[in-house]
Amino acid sequence: MFIDTHAHLDFPEFKNEVHQVLGRANSAEVKRIINVGVDVDSSKKSVDLSRKYPEVYAACGIHPHSANDLDIEANQKLLSITNHPKVVAIGEIGLDYYYLKRSSQFSKYPSREKQILCFEQMLDLSVELRLPVIIHSREADFDVYAILKSYQKDIRGVVHCFSSDWDFAKKILDLNMAISFTGNITYKQGTEIERIIKELPLGSMMIETDCPYLAPEPFRGKRNEPAYVVKVAEEIARIKDLPLSEVERQTTKKAMTLFGIK
Repeated sequence: MFIDTHAHLDFPEFKNEVHQVLGRANSAEVKRIINVGVDVDSSKKSVDLSRKYPEVYAACGIHPHSANDLDIEANQKLLSITNHPKVVAIGEIGLDYYYLKRSSQFSKYPSREKQILCFEQMLDLSVELRLPVIIHSREADFDVYAILKSYQKDIRGVVHCFSSDWDFAKKILDLNMAISFTGNITYKQGTEIERIIKELPLGSMMIETDCPYLAPEPFRGKRNEPAYVVKVAEEIARIKDLPLSEVERQTTKKAMTLFGIK
């Protein structure tokens, strides 16, 4: 079986269609899905989905986009939400400096300081609950690595939707963390990501859709969904010149071990 380690089935793009989407995933041998929260509300929805559907697990956390929403009340609510046996991770959390480097229309976007404070509080929560973390890093690799290194003895987890360089990949491996790939690896051959996949040990990898975003070829431009995570596995198999069954086995084993999924 395959595991989609990062989905957002609670997003509006899947309204009233979750049952059908999960049916297609099951037919594609995608038997487990982690639905990942980005704020308190979506974290609650992720847990609700995990209660309703046996194949769905939940991750709860506050994304850097929502860092301004973090306060004592939000933290308490998140702590309460995570008190469920199908919550398998704190995420997605991390840093995103992309919009800080863009025009003034993003002036209300969380500052670097706000994002770092939120990130560290989410890491503290993961340590308290002994749950792995799902990390988002966009144009913030230096700070993400420095903060993760300061927590190195206490955390485990994955950098999701990896699109950085080999230097950052090596640093993540040195922290004994996993790296997860999405449909964007199917877009262009001969890229830095392809070279990274060739070099990385298969046992350090996981696969994901990040749906509804980043649909792989030949579905690019359409809504992504968990069934398409098989295309990510196929691309890794092509790049590493391995049987698809081996990519399936090792990425599934890694996900089950990291997240405690049965």
